[in-house]
Amino acid sequence: MKKLIVNSCRLLLALTFIFSGFVKAIDPLGTQYKIEDYLQALHLGGVLPSPVPLILSVGLSALEFSLGIFMLFAIRRRLTSRLVLVMMLIMTPLTLWLALANPVSDCGCFGDCVVLTNWQTFWKNVVLLLAAVVVARCPLEMFRFVSRSNQWIVINYTLLYILAVSLWSLYDLPPIDCRPYHVGANIEEGMTVPEGAEQPQFETTFILEKDGQQREFTIDEYPDSTWTFVDSRTVQLSEGYVPPIHDFTIVTAEGDDIAADVLSDTSYVFLLVAPYLEHADDSRFDLINELYEYSREHNYPFYCITASGEQETGLWTELTGAEYPFCFCDGITLKTIVRSNPGLVLLRHGTVVGKWSHNRLPQLSSEQMGQPLDQLPMGQPATTSLFTRVLQLTMWFVVPLLLLTIADRMWMWSRWLRRRKEEKPDSSDDSKNTTEEI
Repeated sequence: MKKLIVNSCRLLLALTFIFSGFVKAIDPLGTQYKIEDYLQALHLGGVLPSPVPLILSVGLSALEFSLGIFMLFAIRRRLTSRLVLVMMLIMTPLTLWLALANPVSDCGCFGDCVVLTNWQTFWKNVVLLLAAVVVARCPLEMFRFVSRSNQWIVINYTLLYILAVSLWSLYDLPPIDCRPYHVGANIEEGMTVPEGAEQPQFETTFILEKDGQQREFTIDEYPDSTWTFVDSRTVQLSEGYVPPIHDFTIVTAEGDDIAADVLSDTSYVFLLVAPYLEHADDSRFDLINELYEYSREHNYPFYCITASGEQETGLWTELTGAEYPFCFCDGITLKTIVRSNPGLVLLRHGTVVGKWSHNRLPQLSSEQMGQPLDQLPMGQPATTSLFTRVLQLTMWFVVPLLLLTIADRMWMWSRWLRRRKEEKPDSSDDSKNTTEEI
């Protein structure tokens, strides 16, 4: 019974830590944004250097995933169980503060894949804390899945794997997208409220500047073009059913919201999403300009959507030679749409056909430049299912780990054979000497 209880707690902790660390690793920028929200709530925003939240994001995901794997395989049982207990002793009071003060609406412990309220997160951590206490008291009751001689393989490959997943997700895009703007999602459907559902109330406020003075305007009060766009934000005025997408707007410099026109366009629409142009990567502007020229030749609308102001858009235009029009949207929404600054989104009739980071922008050959999108691979919706992507990522962990373990066993077996071979001549010599003596 004691072994059953300890190993049940061990399995609960292992699976939770593996899942929590993995969903953070495939979306390190999302975890970074959540850490920045925490720092703002603690009045520490801007205190730490800008790379620190991202480093903390990658480090936290690697720590959680590794501890989960070590707990699952019962590696360094005493040390692992104590580290897990220490983490839960830190996280449980923190989530209690979140539940009481509610500085952020979602703790982000499971990324965008599973969203919990702050109170749900706290009670979840209470259960995990109790399980961690049980395992820490009897760590040697955990039975091993791998021998002690193979533990170094699991330790090293686990760290290598989870760091590689985070770095690739930063370079490209999250391989598993749990956000409402994932490839294949219809944005208009995501904005639909079921019939009879209570309607929440939102208000988008635009901050504009004129003659050195800034003022706030609602969408109905949006002034003429003599005012310069500075920023925008969306706040919820009252509770109710909140659709997955509720703050998608595309506002032109003249103040017109063209989101409905973009979503109803039966052709293809290119959206260059750059939350903040002042921080955007400009190394691929030549490819972006080529794609814009392609869109013009085939009459596909092309917009750059940003939360930056007129000064930043002017600097971007001067730096990159951009000729495409600029529109404006809330920065948080843009960071939700695509985890890249800038990133490219391709829509067709309101459905996300494709998404690319600035590091992986599609390159069209001279022959492809003359073909419409429905004849090109980039114009076709992705066919890889969520199950297939999860299976691929799992196999990238399991198969190399299994091969490394087999290689280690073969190497140990060869050492044992060599040792036996070296021992045999000695044994025959001893036997011969004994015979002679007799």
